[in-house]
Amino acid sequence: MHEFSIASGLVEKLLEFAEENPEKKIVEVRVAIGEFTQVEEEQLRFCYDSIITEMPIAGSRLVIERVPGKVACPHCSYSGSPKYWEGILPGVPLITLQCPGCGKAAVATEGEECSVRSIRFKPSQPLSVPRDRPAAL
Repeated sequence: MHEFSIASGLVEKLLEFAEENPEKKIVEVRVAIGEFTQVEEEQLRFCYDSIITEMPIAGSRLVIERVPGKVACPHCSYSGSPKYWEGILPGVPLITLQCPGCGKAAVATEGEECSVRSIRFKPSQPLSVPRDRPAAL
């Protein structure tokens, strides 16, 4: 279950950000997860939500962008979608590095990502307006 270690590492970095920026409250974290990582989105989301429950980043939302796998073959010059093996896991095709063109070993060119794309935040404290001046519209 590497989803837990990924979520733990992510939360650690977010807590560092929160500590360095106490005036900002994290509301959303967008991550890119490549198809070759074999990370299950729902498990990652569950782990993230479980870890942050009583932390300064509690209530933040994890948004996962799935990055499709792409391969390139040095043997036949194929470039594109990878080959999938059916029937290995029940109901789930398994992504491979076997070239769909010639059957030899290909190289992943996309889909190995596991990175933070963006962090959305808002001010931790509501901005106050001096009582002697009306708020600007």
